[in-house]
Amino acid sequence: QTEIPQTNTHTKRLTHLPPLLPPLLSSLTQTSPPPFFQSSQNKPITAAMPEAPKPTQTSNGLTTIAIAEKNKRTLQFIEDVTSNPDDVQTQVLHEILSRNSAVEYLHHRHRLHGATDRRTFKKLLPVISYEDIHPDITRIANGDTSPILCSSPISEFLTSSGTSAGERKLMPTIAEEMERRSLLYSLLMPVMSQFVPGLEKGKGMYFLFIKSESKTPGGLPARPVLTSYYKSSHFKNRPFDPYTNYTSPNETILCPDSYQSMYSQLLCGLCQRTQVLRVGAVFASGFIRAIRFLEKHWQLLCRDIRSGTLDPTVITDPAVREAVLTKVLHRPDPELADFVESECRKDSWQGIITRLWPNTKYVDVIVTGTMSQYIPTLDFYSNGLPLVCTMYASSECYFGVNLNPLCKPSEVAYTLIPTMAYFEFLPVHRNNNNGVSNSISMPKSLNEKERQELVDLADVKLGHEYELVVTTYAGLYRYRVGDVLRVAGFKNRAPQFNFICRKNVVLSIDSDKTDEVELQGAVKNAVDAHLVAFGGSVAEYTSYADTKTTIPGHYVLYWELSVKGTTAIPPSVYEDCCLTVEESLNSVYRQGRVSDKSIGPLEIKIVEQGTFDKLMDYAISLGASINQYKTPRCVKFEPIVELLNSRVEGSYFSPKCPKWVPGHKQWSNNVKN
Repeated sequence: QTEIPQTNTHTKRLTHLPPLLPPLLSSLTQTSPPPFFQSSQNKPITAAMPEAPKPTQTSNGLTTIAIAEKNKRTLQFIEDVTSNPDDVQTQVLHEILSRNSAVEYLHHRHRLHGATDRRTFKKLLPVISYEDIHPDITRIANGDTSPILCSSPISEFLTSSGTSAGERKLMPTIAEEMERRSLLYSLLMPVMSQFVPGLEKGKGMYFLFIKSESKTPGGLPARPVLTSYYKSSHFKNRPFDPYTNYTSPNETILCPDSYQSMYSQLLCGLCQRTQVLRVGAVFASGFIRAIRFLEKHWQLLCRDIRSGTLDPTVITDPAVREAVLTKVLHRPDPELADFVESECRKDSWQGIITRLWPNTKYVDVIVTGTMSQYIPTLDFYSNGLPLVCTMYASSECYFGVNLNPLCKPSEVAYTLIPTMAYFEFLPVHRNNNNGVSNSISMPKSLNEKERQELVDLADVKLGHEYELVVTTYAGLYRYRVGDVLRVAGFKNRAPQFNFICRKNVVLSIDSDKTDEVELQGAVKNAVDAHLVAFGGSVAEYTSYADTKTTIPGHYVLYWELSVKGTTAIPPSVYEDCCLTVEESLNSVYRQGRVSDKSIGPLEIKIVEQGTFDKLMDYAISLGASINQYKTPRCVKFEPIVELLNSRVEGSYFSPKCPKWVPGHKQWSNNVKN
């Protein structure tokens, strides 16, 4: 069972999440606004933010408003908040600052003294990164319940796929944030229904999973945002709604065993194949792993479908067994088993999605940012079905929605919903001086001039790139999210953004993010531990995220060696180097290797002497300056990869998984599965 993948369900950076809540909310995402607030000029003005539609509910959980009417009201809400985004943002900032005016961070540390206007806010509060508030996070995690960052109690920490000192970042959240996230979920299907009508008549087959969680020393849960949601009453006790009608029973999603969860969800999807109108997962990589799982285990699945039972050696979880047998697998179905078997036995799996689930209209997965590398594989399996990115969100905050979901993946643009948080934008300037890479590197701290360059949501310029900065209801103030966005257009007066990348990220297969500094340290650790004894060192190196030759994908390091010793370096030493590199990488990478099975073993390829001189020559031929050329620490351009692969002398893989336990190292005794 250790070989079985698990779909990634947490956000490192989520540029989409499946629509999991009813399309309309029963309550507002914020408390009722005060009758007036201070404008940026400190003049009282009357204002009220547009309200999300509030449906009435009958005893069976169905709204009494027709679906078409509900959709109309939800779309009108989008029209309202995008028509006057600057006014809404002013109100949001006022609400955040007024309700948190007495907290330590605002009142005592930065002496805001109750001010709620933008001018004072921007003058007194610094633009920060995670390291700036890490001491505050640690205090809260250790049990300090005083109002440090937020006046409302911190209910839990959401673990980000971004890391600090090799460990997951902990994002504070409060109970009411679930309603704010619910608002964004509620917008997705009304938007989608404009482009694909009739979705309420069928089901969605989404591969959704929980992850390991831990407790902080102070007793607060620390877990990914989707694990938090799936375990909440919002998900488990959601009323029936045609837009949240899924093939997977809750019990299969909440199963902690990744093998049993994947197996049972696929089985349920196959049994309801004709009802499926949309398929998806969180990340494109996760959906592809589900198809790969089917390739490996279709014979077992067909056997259970044929017999109408669950093999007790495969599915041992009692809750999963009961849910599948009572809700889905009611009787033997040899006809379905024969059909699935005939399709899976064919030489080619091209179009397997439309062959097994013929009524599927689109694939709902993240294909922006680093996930774009999976588009060709998705196109192959789906016969070119639309790849839909519906939503942009993270552990820090939920941001916006894609109002044109059937667009090409390269054209995906998210409209930030102004009620979610207070947004600012730091201009980004690219570094493109070597002809091979086009890196984005942002300074860790900002000087006064750079702080003054931040612009508001309503002031961004078309075609310009920015790093996203947020102020949230849960206690993050002028926090740098780390996402680089490009202004692609406008919905009314609200900007729409292309997601470009995470800043400073070199390698990524799934939700992992490895930057250049971390990679350099990992390589150094491996060289010092294993090559120095043989008189060896790495003269030059680069890396590549290989998602084409293996599923799941894996990191490849290209090393050009300088060896002064006379003793040949045995293969086992290079394998040990692979493992040491993996042991040196962050906990998100190691979890992907050990628990999620979303990343394959790291590979080191030893290349011929002079390979990196050839790489430089190639870059110069493309127009790079010989004086400014630097070896790129990651390559993506296919001709470069081909050049490197053509000069490989030896290839070695990590012999086993690196060490990993849930939670932070110091919380290992508080792990909870």
